[in-house]
Amino acid sequence: MKNRVLRKLVLADGQEYLGKSFGAVKEVTMELVFNTSMVGYQEIISDPSYTDQCVIMTYPLLGNYGMNDDDYETITPTISGMICRDYNDEPSNYRSTRTLSEVMEEYGIVGLSDIDTRKLGRHIRDYGSCLAIITDAECTKEEALKKIAAYNVPHDAVSRVSTKEKYTLETENEKFHVVAIDCGMKRNITRMMVKKGCRVTVVPWNTGAEEILSMKPDGVFISNGPGDPTDVKEAIETIKNIKGKCPIFGICLGHQIISLAYGAETYKLKFGHRGGNHPVKNLLTDKLEITSQNHSYAVNSKTVEGTGLEVTHINLLDNTVEGVRCVKDKVASVQYHPESAPGPQDSSYLFDVFLNMMEEGKEQKNA
Repeated sequence: MKNRVLRKLVLADGQEYLGKSFGAVKEVTMELVFNTSMVGYQEIISDPSYTDQCVIMTYPLLGNYGMNDDDYETITPTISGMICRDYNDEPSNYRSTRTLSEVMEEYGIVGLSDIDTRKLGRHIRDYGSCLAIITDAECTKEEALKKIAAYNVPHDAVSRVSTKEKYTLETENEKFHVVAIDCGMKRNITRMMVKKGCRVTVVPWNTGAEEILSMKPDGVFISNGPGDPTDVKEAIETIKNIKGKCPIFGICLGHQIISLAYGAETYKLKFGHRGGNHPVKNLLTDKLEITSQNHSYAVNSKTVEGTGLEVTHINLLDNTVEGVRCVKDKVASVQYHPESAPGPQDSSYLFDVFLNMMEEGKEQKNA
């Protein structure tokens, strides 16, 4: 690893932190958020939902088990940066093929260690996610704040991370054909659907309803992804025109897009939900699930009534909406990640819920 140089983190409110670099060494302005997961930094760094964000890992140690060739959630990571207390550049793991710093340097992702992440995480928790800049240690606070003030928050993140062309993932013993709308989809989602007997046709985020329905899918899936859900108007319009014609299942951003398509509203959370230990109550079964989450926005529960949707899951930490469904239209979605990469596996049953909706849809067509 190259000599680790001193770099500075400056928040939009003027707080400054001095740390040591790893990964790429460049100046970057981004939104600062935190994640409470103890493991899974490879999946986190390669999750497209973190596009244009810098993640503070509240668990202090990064890099200790390196990076392997199998656990990436996207081919080209688009996260802006990672911040930790301690960085280890000598991984010990039989699956490791590269160090975290090497991967981050290849993809232009900045890293900063030797930061008091306990203090920084609490600050974000108390005052909310904010813009920040990682820059040279010699950069003055005044210069840094000017650069932050000049930063324009991007609204095209989904179009940047979505597939540009349609492609198909085959399966053995095919039971269903799923069209997956890629808004920044994690690879483990399609892996799980393929394992369950789904041939998955992945299409770009702005593919229209007519084109999707012409593929004669048994079900439509809409994925997770970065940014404000109201920015992806084309995807919202697509769901409006598909609902009622085909079973639909959505995860994270997909959940928000489905809710918007039915007429509900979304809003930005103070600091979001990011971690592998969020308790969610399934209102249909009264069971508790420990879930993996990564999102800045939520569905406004007060706007769900009268849309045709019902709330199926709630977050027990803040009572936010974590799932909705429309039985008549065979539509369901959750705010969290049942593919659990990384995270607990309490919610993997939700893929079976989608399969059951598609089976019912098939039976109705054949009746």
